[in-house]
Amino acid sequence: MADWQIKTPVVFIIFKRPDTTEKVFEVIRQAKPPKLLVIADGARADRAGEAEKCAATRAIIERVDWDCEVLKNYSDVNMGCKQRLSSGLNWVFNTVEEAIILEDDCLPHPSFFRFCEELLDKYRNDKRIMMISGSNILGEWKSDIQSYHFAYYGSIWGWASWQRAWHYYDVNMNLWSSAEARNRVRDVICDKKQYLNRSDIFEKTYLGEIDTWDYQWGFARFLQSGLSIIPSGNLISNLGFTKEGTNTKKDTKGVANLPISSISFPLKEPYGVAVDRNYDYLRYQKTWKQSLLQRIRRKIKKIMTAS
Repeated sequence: MADWQIKTPVVFIIFKRPDTTEKVFEVIRQAKPPKLLVIADGARADRAGEAEKCAATRAIIERVDWDCEVLKNYSDVNMGCKQRLSSGLNWVFNTVEEAIILEDDCLPHPSFFRFCEELLDKYRNDKRIMMISGSNILGEWKSDIQSYHFAYYGSIWGWASWQRAWHYYDVNMNLWSSAEARNRVRDVICDKKQYLNRSDIFEKTYLGEIDTWDYQWGFARFLQSGLSIIPSGNLISNLGFTKEGTNTKKDTKGVANLPISSISFPLKEPYGVAVDRNYDYLRYQKTWKQSLLQRIRRKIKKIMTAS
């Protein structure tokens, strides 16, 4: 790693958690990116002490002490997760053609940066690939034969992408209203239970029932049959499952604080550019599959809503 220097811009998404921000910043500081783009939301007026937390978090960015161009996209008011992140990432990809992206609770292994940079370069013009993920929710996958594989499910806990892929992003998910678009997503997922699970989430996101930005990104990738690159080992540990988290307050699936490990270079290429459906299915089982009780509650809710 000593003879390698990162050239890719890094995006750092922060809010009100100086403790986790400090930890992630230190790893970014070790990587010394030449350009750091920082997205920050404003404090909520009705939350006591939040303005001070936001200020303490932003103060960490002032400690950049390497040769680096720092670009800030800070909001003076609270925009919320959906609008702040979507508008911030639109700004990013209007500014640079590709980037490595970290949120303030996603602690990367130092080798994450080189992993992303090499694959951003390798697949820059391959429109089949839309995202590089640093997270492997299963922990490890076929590491004896390859350094990474391709999946339709890609985590945004530490990721990288290109302007050409983000071009398909629509925070309002307008195409979800089209039966043809929903059919295409169903065909890509190619599994009834998984599709019902994802379509339920996409429907709630489309209706504005969930204040988020990332399900829209997943929808965009499905609609384009866009593949995500997943490392054979986990490179990101999510520290954000606390009461301070926005959408991650409780770890009910055993995915918080996963151990991280180094990835070796040169990277071992997979056998081909094709989705690993076995990985996707196990990922679905671990993170999204609903219990019988959850499915019953869901059906009752639908009946009550329709009546």
